[in-house]
Formats: sequence, structure tokens, C-alpha cells
Amino acid sequence: MERDVEKELLYRLGLGESSGRESSAVDIEGKVRQIYGQLVAEYSGKPVRNPYEIQRLLRDRYKLLVSENLVKLVVAAFLAGRPVLFEGPPGTGKTEIAEAILTLWAGKQAFIITCSENYDEYRVIGDFHPLMALRYGFNEASFIPRPLLAALILDAGVLVDEIRRSSEELQNLLLDIIDKRRIIVPEIRRVFRARGIGFQMIFTSNPEDFAQNELSDAFLRRVVRIPFRYPSPEEEAEIVRLRYDVEVELEPSLLKAMIMTVNILREKAAYKPGPSDTVLWARIAGRLAKLRGANKVEMRDVVEAAVITLYKRVGEEDIVDEALEKVFGQKPG
Repeated sequence: MERDVEKELLYRLGLGESSGRESSAVDIEGKVRQIYGQLVAEYSGKPVRNPYEIQRLLRDRYKLLVSENLVKLVVAAFLAGRPVLFEGPPGTGKTEIAEAILTLWAGKQAFIITCSENYDEYRVIGDFHPLMALRYGFNEASFIPRPLLAALILDAGVLVDEIRRSSEELQNLLLDIIDKRRIIVPEIRRVFRARGIGFQMIFTSNPEDFAQNELSDAFLRRVVRIPFRYPSPEEEAEIVRLRYDVEVELEPSLLKAMIMTVNILREKAAYKPGPSDTVLWARIAGRLAKLRGANKVEMRDVVEAAVITLYKRVGEEDIVDEALEKVFGQKPG
């Protein structure tokens, strides 16, 4: 039974006898294509390197409102061989915008690495599978490539989300990759180098969040930092209209009141709702109206939807209720 399980695992990784070739002949590049090929094929298109075209596609395809200046800064940084750090409050679109830009730039679906304290080189570059290492030794046959190495080999982009949650060791590991556009795997005596400019990195960070680490000066010197801020009321209204996906009318006056409410909470509450929260609030309110058979969102839909979209932290419900009562003249019943 154990032998059958081992054969099945090796076969799935393209290393077993059923693969039609010896395990030692399966190189790292081949494994990357086997394991990650389907992911990068999820988006199939030509690389887009023109900032104006990127901005248009962000709006039309991804429903993301991104300034021309931000896109130009990202493109200029990529052409200068530097990764980008998107830094700002949560809910302002950092992750979605980063993933979309990286995908368009490379013409392949971007990889996403969501950081945590226990992320190390083995979880982002690669490690050895214990079963295969016992059989083949610590060499290419037993080495399993991870997302960062796969992206470099496939010339795809990498979104490193919440970089401040990573360890100092991981940040230091990234320095050589940023500088030399290469990944060294000493255990198998291989140096992998980027073959094109599709391999780019964007980091995201919310410096005001809790339980985070500082970014070193060495790391900050190597990235181009682009700050994110909450949008103006006019911009936020445009974001909501762009992403509102219900065939029920949401009147501008109601939307204006919703944005006024979230801006009060950004000043008074510990959990500060971002534009993504406003979008969700509008979508839920629209669906509540649709469930009633209405063709227009009413105030009661908005107030009712606030319960599941704005109540985030225990103990802050009263702050939300006060804001709703101040703006709409009523609070959830």
C-alpha cells in the first residue's frame, strides 16, 4: 500500500516510472511547467507595457479606478529594474491593482505570496520532498520549486502581499533577487536568472496595522514606494459606480450619504472602512432591494446592509450606529 502511494505521488509530479522518463531527467524548469503551468495560463494575453493602455484595461477589464500617474510610476520603476512597494490603509485597492498590473505587464497570471512570520526561503523558493529525498537524495529529482522561483523561470510577476508581516530573514533573502534578478539554490548547485522583464515584483504594506515588522533601510533603498490614500468623495463615488453590479438603481444622494458615513468612521473607529467596504455595502444594499422586488435602493436597504458590512470590531457597533443616525437619521433596528 505504501509503495502504491509513493508511486502515485511520484507520477503526479512527473517523476515516476509511468512518466516515460527517468526521474533524474526531470529538471526544475520542467517541474515548474508541470506544477504551475495551469496557473499562469489562467490569463493568456500579450504583455502590455504601455501605461495608458494598462490604465484603460484596469478600468475596462478589472473595474479598477487607477490614476495615470500611478501606472506611469510603476512602469518607470519596472523599466529601471526596481520593484514597487504599495503602502497605505487597507481596502484602498493595493492588492487588486498590483495583481492586475503584474498580470498585464507579463501577459501571464501573476503569482501571489501572502506573507507571514513563518515564511522562509523553503516556502517561497523551494524545498526537498522528504519521500523523494530518501529515494533520490537531495538533488533536482527531489527538489520541489515554490512560487518565487517558478515566477522567475516563467517570466511572470509576483505580488508579495503584506511584506511587513514577513521575517527579517525573508526580506534579506529578497535583496539579492532584487539586485541581481537571480535565485541561487546552493543545495542543488544551480543559479536561476530572469530571462525577460516580465518577472517583476510588487509589495504591499499597511504600516498602521498591528503585529508587523519594520522594513529595513536596505530593503527600502531597493524599492520604489508609492503611497496609497483614501480617495476623495468624488473618486470613491466613481469607484462604487464602476464596481456596483446589481440591476437596481442606487441614487447619487444615497451613495453620497454612504460615503459620508464611512468618512466619519475613518475618523472615529479603530476599523477604518476602505473603498472596498463601501463597494460591498452598496452591493449588499442593492441585493436587499432586489430581494424585495424593488427597482431602486431605499434608505432602509442601506441601513440594514450596514449591519453586515460596517460592524467589524466587537464594541464598535455604537460608533457605527451613531454615524448612521447622524447621516441617515436612523440606525439599525
